[in-house]
Amino acid sequence: MKGFFKSVNAALEGVIHSLHRERNMRLHFIAGFFVLIAGIYLNLDHEEIILLLFAITFVLVAEMFNTAIEHLADLIVKKEFHPVIKIVKDVSAGAVFVAAVNAGVTGYLLVANRVDLRAGGLLIRIKQSPWHITLIAMLVCVGSVLLVKVIRREESLLRGGMPSGHSAVAFAIWVSVSLLTLNPLVSGLVFLLAVLVARSRMMTGVHSIWEVLAGCIVGALSALLVFQVLL
Repeated sequence: MKGFFKSVNAALEGVIHSLHRERNMRLHFIAGFFVLIAGIYLNLDHEEIILLLFAITFVLVAEMFNTAIEHLADLIVKKEFHPVIKIVKDVSAGAVFVAAVNAGVTGYLLVANRVDLRAGGLLIRIKQSPWHITLIAMLVCVGSVLLVKVIRREESLLRGGMPSGHSAVAFAIWVSVSLLTLNPLVSGLVFLLAVLVARSRMMTGVHSIWEVLAGCIVGALSALLVFQVLL
């Protein structure tokens, strides 16, 4: 398992490097995230969500390959100009452009005909689909945890570090279930499970009490914010 986590962390470091160093990668990632959220808002079916995910992933993968090729090309020729290296960089950048155009057309075809321009139409759809709000709350929760870990430059994004991701997700689920059901018994049982999850992170020595508390607060506030904004 140590080898597995080491491999996953190495892969995530590659993604983080691209997000830190490449402005276009950040723009593609943010655009893809909001388009995906829009697809969830508009109640796209499974096949449409898969197409949307494929288009977004295709752009991100193309941008990462472009970044790797640029680094390799710069290492080979250093600061000297070489016409062949220019062609290599132009072709790799062109691949990203083609992928971005494909994603734009795909997103437009899938989302444009679902947009309800009438006042309140979008919010009505959200209210009629509670699982959408829960999914968005989970995405915001996980994204917030990863963002804090990236800013703090934690060595591992999946295990340990500030804040505790498991605790954050557990308490985000508790808040989501509590607000959706409005049932004290169900809310209490889910809260108990969330506390047990948070306690297990401390008992196994993966997180300190402050990391767990921070995770609980991030998760609960993320879910609460999503529900307050959307409902």
